[in-house]
Amino acid sequence: MAEVQKQAEKPRLISETDMSKYKAAGDIVNEVMKKLVTLCVEEAKIIDLCIEGDKLIEEGTGAVYNKAVKGVKVSKGIAFPTCISVNNAVAHFSPLASDTLASQALAKDDVVKLHIGAHIDGFAAISAETIVVGASEQDPATGRRADVLKAAWHAAEVAMRLMKVGNKNWAVSDAVAQVATAWDCKPVEGMLSCQQSQNVIDGKKRIILNPTEAQRRDTETVTFAEDEVYGVDILVSSGEDGKARIEDSRTSIYQKEGAVTYQLKMKNSRAVFSEMQKKAGPFPINIRVLEDEKRARLGLQEAVSHGLVKPYEVVYTPANTYVAAFHFTIALPPAGPLMITHPPVWYKPELVKSEKELEDGELKGLLAKSLRETKKKKKVETAGASPEAK
Repeated sequence: MAEVQKQAEKPRLISETDMSKYKAAGDIVNEVMKKLVTLCVEEAKIIDLCIEGDKLIEEGTGAVYNKAVKGVKVSKGIAFPTCISVNNAVAHFSPLASDTLASQALAKDDVVKLHIGAHIDGFAAISAETIVVGASEQDPATGRRADVLKAAWHAAEVAMRLMKVGNKNWAVSDAVAQVATAWDCKPVEGMLSCQQSQNVIDGKKRIILNPTEAQRRDTETVTFAEDEVYGVDILVSSGEDGKARIEDSRTSIYQKEGAVTYQLKMKNSRAVFSEMQKKAGPFPINIRVLEDEKRARLGLQEAVSHGLVKPYEVVYTPANTYVAAFHFTIALPPAGPLMITHPPVWYKPELVKSEKELEDGELKGLLAKSLRETKKKKKVETAGASPEAK
């Protein structure tokens, strides 16, 4: 009995209070995503959508957790700036007014990836989903657009079910690749999913998609453990190899590297870095919100070159290919996997019609399972046994 009691008192890595903050951030992200999806119509300007998304997240987080704890205000706000990446743009597209691509607007049949994140007290919920502009049940997405969307969503569903205590990162990497193959697609090369904790969205434990030989060699094999949280980013390309490259888009999102220390030499660099930390803390920031964009770009050069700040570069797969993405935040408490973010707002099978389907029996069996196997189900089975069996 004493041993059982001792096990019950084992300290948790995530408290119930922490989990409540994660879930509150997840609820805010879901509400913002609902609004953004309705705004993604033909001729909507991407820059306007990005600004609106950030505004809605600030409003949502501003409405909760306003009581100071021990005299200290609870930090909250954007955990990842709103990005709207279209067709073969992989991620992180969030233009500034001065950018040449600032006037880009959505068009019918565009494959649009919406990526947003919110945090409460540093506990972040980040989500991404993909829509096709103008698609409906009467006029669904078809062809390669449908293939890449179905591949990405099924890969995300498989990944969710493999995020279990004791499983390894390579099980997720390999399964995502296998699912994508069913629709003649490839995961985007080198894309990372990371462990999360308070004020950290890019922790040490990682999952890599479609790695090169060198990336596979350099990526540590890790085992998922109890009470860990992960942001899982599933990006799938309709291209042949999933390779992506930098093109004309200018980087607008930057983040302080937590493990790097360096004394900046230039006064402007120090001022920009200080403003970044004040406005975003440890989370990524779009330089659109900094006081002077031109000065910010100059000031960031020194910080980036010395690894103090990392850029979230905008990369593209080849022309005439499409990328679909689903990002979810998931916790691994003792009772089993728990989604912090919500299911996609837009995606449903009736909107996406592909001629291909998943045939692999093992993967189909995995998709048929619920995310969390409940103890209640086992009790029902026991209760249903015959008196003779008892």
